[in-house]
Amino acid sequence: MPQLSIVVPAKNEAGSLAHLLPILRRSYPDDEIIVVNDGSTDNTEAVCEAAKVTVVSHPYSMGNGAAIKTGARRATGGVLVFMDADGQHNPADIPALLAKLDEGYDMVIGARQIDTHASLARRVANTFYNRLASLMTGHNIEDLTSGFRAVRARHFRRFLYLLPNGFSYPTTSTMAFFRSGLAVAYVPVAARQREGKSNIRLLKDGTRFFIIILKIGSLFSPMRLFLPISLMLFSTGISYYLYTYLTVGRFTNMSMLLFVSSLLTFLIGILSEQISSLHYKGTAEDQRRVKRDANS
Repeated sequence: MPQLSIVVPAKNEAGSLAHLLPILRRSYPDDEIIVVNDGSTDNTEAVCEAAKVTVVSHPYSMGNGAAIKTGARRATGGVLVFMDADGQHNPADIPALLAKLDEGYDMVIGARQIDTHASLARRVANTFYNRLASLMTGHNIEDLTSGFRAVRARHFRRFLYLLPNGFSYPTTSTMAFFRSGLAVAYVPVAARQREGKSNIRLLKDGTRFFIIILKIGSLFSPMRLFLPISLMLFSTGISYYLYTYLTVGRFTNMSMLLFVSSLLTFLIGILSEQISSLHYKGTAEDQRRVKRDANS
């Protein structure tokens, strides 16, 4: 069984794969290279067969995240490297990711430098998402949406059920690793100009990224979401009560509603915090087992 599996999700990327796959094959002749053909209508499958790499084809387009999940299930290596098929990621950066992984990390992400993003709008959007996700997780996230990463397979497969089928699998997996207490690191990389047309729509997929950040944040770190809301409702209730007391000399129903809403939001956060612990309760035991195996 190969130690390393390189997973490349692809949809109508035959042109860029024709350049990428031979480089990967020469650089990693003894490792597993899997291209997940997500319902392509071009000759992606033929290009993969010519490059002598494993190709797994979806009968129809199921989404980038679905392709990642298919590749992760099919891979046999203990370390998975995910990279896009559009030519943005340089195979020469893979050793840097693996070297960082060997330092004891569970996930290493290729963080694109800010001046290599496709457009100003995407730079601004990615900066906003990175800061929001950092707030939700309590960790500094340098590149939330980068699809170029190396992970330990045993940990990554634990979160497959959480990954969406669309383009936001990097968002979900990064936040899941952080909140599960798994070590995550970043390695700076330069994103090259993609070949062909991007399948990502800035407004549509950007809104979806924002919603997923809130969903994952509420799933893995509920109090970071519910506690500020509860405090905001409580502060508004206090302010409104003082205003009505000083102006009309009474306690109004609106103040009571705000206080009750604040209490209910806080209690929901406490309950959600207890439920969220179930998602990573086995992580510590898994890490202890791996250490025991390594020492024995």
